Parts: sequence; C-alpha cells; structure tokens
Amino acid sequence: MKKLFFLLTLISTFTIAAQDSGSISGIIKEASGTPLSGATVYIKALDKGTVTDYDGKFMLDDIAAGNYVVSVSYVGFATSTESITVTAGASTTLNTTLSETDSILNEVVITANKKPQKITDVPATVNVITSKDIEEFPSFNIGELASRQKGVDFVRTGVLGTGINIRGFNSAFNAKNLQVTDDRLSTLIATGLPLGTFSTVTKDDVARVEILLGPNGTLYGPNAHNGLVSTITKNPRQSEGTTVALGVGNQSVFTTRLRHAEAVNDKFAYKFHFEHSQGKEFNYADSVYVGTTAYKELDLDRDFESSKYGASLYYKPTKGSELIGYYGHSNNNNIGVTSAGRNQIKDWTIDVAQLKFVSKNVFANAYYTWSKTEDTYAMNQRTQNYVSFIENGFSEEEARERSFTEQWFQFGPNPGDGIPLQRGAVFKDDSQRFNAEAQYNNNWNDFYVTLGAQYQLDMADSKGTYLLDEGGIDLAQTGIYTQLEYKLEDSGWGFLFGGRYDNHDLYGSNFIPKLAITKKVNSGTFRVTYGKGIAVPSILNLKGNLFGGLVIGNGEGFTLTDGTKIPKLDVETINSYEIGYKGQLSEKLFIDVNGYYNQSDNFISPLVTVSDAANGNNVTHVGDTPIGEVVEGSDGSFILSYLNFGHVDTYGFDVGLNYYFSDSFRTSVNYSYFGRNLDTDDLANDGNLDGQVLESELPINTPNNKFSVGFHYNKGKFYGAIYGRYVEKYDFFSGIHVAAETQDQDGDGVNEIVENARVGRTWNYGQLGGFTIDANAGYNVTDQLSMGLSVTNLLNSEVREFVASPAIETLVSFELKYQFSLKQK
Repeated sequence: MKKLFFLLTLISTFTIAAQDSGSISGIIKEASGTPLSGATVYIKALDKGTVTDYDGKFMLDDIAAGNYVVSVSYVGFATSTESITVTAGASTTLNTTLSETDSILNEVVITANKKPQKITDVPATVNVITSKDIEEFPSFNIGELASRQKGVDFVRTGVLGTGINIRGFNSAFNAKNLQVTDDRLSTLIATGLPLGTFSTVTKDDVARVEILLGPNGTLYGPNAHNGLVSTITKNPRQSEGTTVALGVGNQSVFTTRLRHAEAVNDKFAYKFHFEHSQGKEFNYADSVYVGTTAYKELDLDRDFESSKYGASLYYKPTKGSELIGYYGHSNNNNIGVTSAGRNQIKDWTIDVAQLKFVSKNVFANAYYTWSKTEDTYAMNQRTQNYVSFIENGFSEEEARERSFTEQWFQFGPNPGDGIPLQRGAVFKDDSQRFNAEAQYNNNWNDFYVTLGAQYQLDMADSKGTYLLDEGGIDLAQTGIYTQLEYKLEDSGWGFLFGGRYDNHDLYGSNFIPKLAITKKVNSGTFRVTYGKGIAVPSILNLKGNLFGGLVIGNGEGFTLTDGTKIPKLDVETINSYEIGYKGQLSEKLFIDVNGYYNQSDNFISPLVTVSDAANGNNVTHVGDTPIGEVVEGSDGSFILSYLNFGHVDTYGFDVGLNYYFSDSFRTSVNYSYFGRNLDTDDLANDGNLDGQVLESELPINTPNNKFSVGFHYNKGKFYGAIYGRYVEKYDFFSGIHVAAETQDQDGDGVNEIVENARVGRTWNYGQLGGFTIDANAGYNVTDQLSMGLSVTNLLNSEVREFVASPAIETLVSFELKYQFSLKQK
C-alpha cells in the first residue's frame, strides 16, 4: 500500500510540473517557402535553444509558463525576434519566415568568431558579399565584387586575374591576407599565395564571401595578418535543384557551369558542381631586359583555361549534428605575376579532400590538399636563357630547348668559349598538405568559451626545381587557441579575450592575443579592439633554391667569410588598434566606420644580396652546412636571400554608408584613407643594406585615398547596379617591378626612378590607380530563366591596376542561366 501511495504521489508530482510548463513548436522557412534546416531558435531569458530539423521543424519542451522573446537566426538571413506567450500544459506555435533584409544590421555572419553572430555583435570590420550579390553579377569572375567593398585594395592583372589586399603592404607575391573556403586553407603549399583561380569552388555554389579587415590570427592562425577572406558554399538542403549557366564575353571568353543539389531524406543530402572557363588575355607582353636591351617574353601564350569540379555528401547522425565529406579538383592554364617576372602556368592542378563534423558544441575538421604541375615556367628567366644561347651562335632549336634549364656564359671570343650555367626556369610541384582542427564551444548564461587546436603538415616537393628539397621538405606547425566572451545584454556591454600559441618546426613559437570591448547604443554598436597578426615565412622564403643557387632561402641563417652571422628568418608582426561603430543613423541611413593604428615590425625583405664578393666576403655556410654542399659547385660569391628588417607605423580609417531610397533602390558610398610614418634615419629600415633608407624598400604599395559610390536597383524581374571607383595614383615597388612617378629617392639630384622609361630590369609605366565605372544588369524572364550583362571599365579608361600587367580595357560578359527542380517541393 505504501509503495502504491508513493507511486501515485510521484505521478501526481510530474503531472503538476507538466501542467506548470508548456512547449513551443513550429516551422522555419525562407522567403521562397523552402524549409530551413539548421536554423537556431533561442530564448535568451532561459538560455535555452534548439536547431531546426530537415523539414525546418523545431520543438522546445519544458518551458515554464510566461512571456518570452524568441530569436530565430540563420547565416546569411536576417534575425527574426518574436514575442510569444507559453501556456501551461499547451503547445504554442511559432512559424517564421527568414529573408534577406535591406538592413545590414540584421545580417548574420559566421567567420569572425567561427559561429553565427549578428554583424553588429562582431568586434571587427566585416564586409559581406551575399548570395544575392553573386546571383545578380553575370560574370564568371566573382572576384570583381571585392572591388565594391570598403577598405579593400582591389587589383586586376588582366582578363582573368583579380586580387585584393587590405591595409597596406601589398606586393606581386602577397601572402598576408589569409583565404579560407569552408574551413579549408585556400593557399598554395610552397608559397602561401591565395589559390585565386586555382580554387575548386564554382560561382553557383558560393553562398557568401565574408571579408574581415585587420588581423585575425587568434582563431585562424598564421598569415591572417592584414585580413581574412572566407568563402562559404551552399548547403544542399537549402539550395536544392539544378543550375545550368552559359556565359560569353569579349577577349574570346566562354564559360559553362552546372550545379545540382538534392536532399535525399532527413539524413542524407548531396551536391555536385562543374565549371569550365576560357578566354584570351589582353595583347600585352612584359619586357625582359638582358643588359639594356628589351626582349619580348619567349613563347608567350595569352590563352587561359580553367576547369573545376567537386562533390559533397552531407549526413546528419542526429538532429543537431552533421558530417560533411567533400572532394574538389581544378586544372589551370594562365599567366601569373610574381616579383621576379611573369610565370606561364601550365596544367597546374589542385585537389582537395575534406571530412568535417559540426554540432552545437563540437567542431572537427580534417582535409588533404595536393598541388601538382610539371611544365610551369618563369618567362623572364627562360627568355634570358634563350637570349644567352642565340647571342652566342646557337641554333634556334637548341636555344629554345636548353632555355628551360640552362644559361650560356661566354668567356672567350670564339663560339663555344663558355660554359652552361644551371639557371632553371621550370617550376615543378608535387606538394601536399594535411590539416586537422578540433574545437569545443559552449556558453553558460552570459559567458561564452571557445577552445581549439590546429595541426598542419606541409610536404613540399618541387623535384629540385625551386626548393632545397631533395627527398622532400616536411614542416609541421601546431596551434592551440582559446577565446572567452562575456556579454551583458541588459547594459549592452561585451568583453572578449582571445589567445593563440603557435609552434613551427623552423620559425619557432609565437603568441597571438586579441582583446575587444563592445557597447550597444540604441540601434548600433561601438567597439574598441586590439589584435596581433603574424606573417610567416613561406617554404619558398625558408627553403628556396632558384636559378641554380642564385636565390637561397633563409631558414637556417648564413655565415660569411669574415665570420659574420646572418640570422634566419623570423615572423613579421603587426599590432593593430582599432575603434569602430556600426549602426543606423536614421530610418534609411546605415553607417559602418572604423579607425585603426598599426605597428609593423620585422618585415620579410624582398630579395637582397647577402654576400659581398667585391670585398671577398662570400657566403661560406647555410646554417651549419658548407655552401658547396647545399648548391653543388657554388663558392657563395653571389647569393640572394630574404632578411627581416624595419619598423613602420601605419594608420587610417574606412567609412561605409548605405542609404535606402526605397525597398528596391539604394546607394552605397565607401571611402578609405591610409597613411604611414617611416623613420628614414633608422638604418633598421634599410631593406637592401646599402646604408640608405628609401621609401621603395618598404613594400607599402597602397594608395592614400580610395572612394567609391554605387547605385543598386532590384524590383520585379529587373535588377541592376552601376558602380564608380576612384583610386588615387600611388607608387608600387615589388621585386624587379616598378610602377612609380619620376623621383629622386636619395636626394643626390639624380632621378633614380623615371616614368615611362626603363628602371633596372623592368619598364616603368608610371603610377597605378585611376577612375573606372562598372555596371551590370539582368532580367528574370521566368522563375527559372534569367539573363544578365556585366561591363567592366564601361568608359574604357586608361587605368593600370598592377605591375607587369596591361592597362585594363572594357570587358563585357553576357550570361544565360536556367534553374529547375525535378523534385516536387
């Protein structure tokens, strides 16, 4: 009897408790009516939430009766907040539709802190290129959209090549802006350069691109030095259907693309994509100087071609977790600009395989990258090699054949009085990279924590063509990081501290801290941040061996004949201090403004001579190894390498304004200023060790002023935009390349730099920059069929945007796109 009484009491207790609570359930969809899987439904007051399932459905149980504010968010959509009342013993229905919003303040981004956040809560300046921006840009090269972002230095090297830089220190070999795609490094293994056109991702599969200005090394590691560019692809559950696109343009441009995505059931979804693009670069050849005589690049091939494909499989082990597998491939033929001249890239392939696990509190990621080319070569070096044979009586056939690997050195008056020097122009690559990361994140009321570890193993192999890599080069680095946040929602204050410890086999250990304070005020947020970034030496900087030992990487230091020790390369550092505000000034006017001050040290120099043969002071050892063993036959009399040097303070501000005349018509205005302080009396800033400090020795290469204005229209079936961009003229020095106005650099009364004349080993066309207008427009013929037109440099202005590159002519692209679904929604 006592047991029965106890059981009845227990049941009644649960019944009473259940009667004091209720539940919330519903369906979350996007504007098109498609259910959103993975949307977050959250009650801040209870610190309780969940994510939607495959059908966009959710359920929150055991909610005490009362009134609550429920927020619904999803990356790329506006956050929705709803006030609801929970009734004891009943289920309250909450059905919500999320849509892209005209208000940039409601944008949800994911890159800054590796989790979804409203853009106003992020303690950093973030630019977002949305899926809508991409869909309404009818060109195969979405890199052009970066030119429409504030604080970004956009450059174009031709029809195909586009690139960006952030807050100074640009070069023709710039690895200081880290690029990632779906949590994968999008960089070449040996050089650290961004993949760019080598990427395996196609235009129609890109959901968004987030560009962060300033250092972001705490969570992302080395080389998130000046900024970070993160590309996020579409989830097949939110992008089902098939897309077929065809594009044509001047310069013989043709592109074709295919993408298909399907959710098979509540567990499995998949997608695959393909793209092929081809065309012809502008009619331009970079002069190659042998002495004072200029020659055209040998066998210049202006045709470019890119093919890429990939596939992903998504599996949901539980409602709140997902396992994603990806494989992608690209093959490229084009022209690449380097600090030593241009490269003719031949069948350079990139392959990537990735496995990633994502859940509410745990993130795990592992991927493998392969890079391969056999026939890529440096046009500058090959042309010099060719000329050396032709001028000394060799046949055309023999000169061409031997120009890939040798240069003829003549030391007598008769033919044959000379020797061949090993001056290889061919770059082979068979490098691989393995990356792994594990992360845990959680929150307790107002306190949020992120803990993680990353591992990277670079396995470089140039087959002896440009690295000291007999048997390959294996270099490992490990990083551990934490980020702590404390948010006081009632007062609007937020505090963040992050720290990262990194260790590398060659350049040692580094600590990367980050601090931020934010304060919400009405419809905006103020922020004050400090961050450190490091630009690490690439494998090429550390282990390079180019042109038969003329260039040797500085991963171990050098010893000279007189006993002088030249230290090995260390990391380049930047300490960045920033204040900013993002908010709403009126019902239709939005502003995003920041000001920053950076302190940069230990620049990785351009190639400099480390030997002094004129005074008999040669390189005797590389590290502890005699120079003759490192480069067979070398006496160390002429060695070029990389050094650390200098300090410079840079500063500036960015302003972005968006004004909405109506729901369908808005304008955007961006302005950026950049300045610097360089102590020319400090010989630590003497990059080439000649006893003088010149502005050209520090690779600032950034305009002081940039301004742009755009008008965007979207209503009914028509969309369009026109965009004007002004870049103040500026000097650019990178390796052998010079683009600068006439100037006397050292004050001796002689102009070392002359515009429209030869300077050293290159032709100086003058400063970069100018004014251009771009436009695009499109029409949705039906729900499935659309067509669009894009025009770059509408007025055909005479503008040169990069060294060793042509002036940009008008580029026209037309695209026809058809989207359909064989699956009944």
